[in-house]
Amino acid sequence: MVNAYLVREEDGLTLVDTMITGSAGAIIDAASESGLPIVRIIATHAHSDHVGSLAALAERLPDAELITSERESRIMAGDFGLDAGEPDTKLKGGVRKLALDFDRTVAAGDRIASLETIAAPGHTPGQIALLDTRDRSLIAADAFTTLGGVATSAGPYWRFPFAGLATWSRDVALDTARRLCDLKPSLLAAGHGPAVPEPAEAMSAAVSRSS
Repeated sequence: MVNAYLVREEDGLTLVDTMITGSAGAIIDAASESGLPIVRIIATHAHSDHVGSLAALAERLPDAELITSERESRIMAGDFGLDAGEPDTKLKGGVRKLALDFDRTVAAGDRIASLETIAAPGHTPGQIALLDTRDRSLIAADAFTTLGGVATSAGPYWRFPFAGLATWSRDVALDTARRLCDLKPSLLAAGHGPAVPEPAEAMSAAVSRSS
């Protein structure tokens, strides 16, 4: 139902998202199979099904660099207010304060090893996606879901409505989905559902369905 991703780099593994509370052990076990350490942990957005095990992993992996966007870091610090110019819509989904500090915050265009940071707001105000510059695989967080087919989170998709129900701004999410389509990724790795190779046609269809 919810994914975390391990990205192999020259210096070890980058972990993207941490799933629900209680997932730390399974993530560490999966990483150990590669024989490489987890050297950095990226939180794509503040919803608890993506950062539920972040604090536990930070405790068990004290040398791992903790990374998120500046906007999401404030949400995870307990600031649930909106910035000037953002849609005046209440945050949705399971958002809670986390008792930890991030080592680094990133913005669009910043590189995290092989991954390029892509601004992907809408589901939450500061959500990020990550494009692997080596092969153009896209980790899309909850900008798209793939359970029951590729869909945007701009609104509830009947086969998997939960991401859409937790989306903060439908209009911003739809704009993000359009921009991610323009990247023409080789692989779509969503926060929920299986990875989809050559996803361009399915992504475009999902955007059209949400428009």
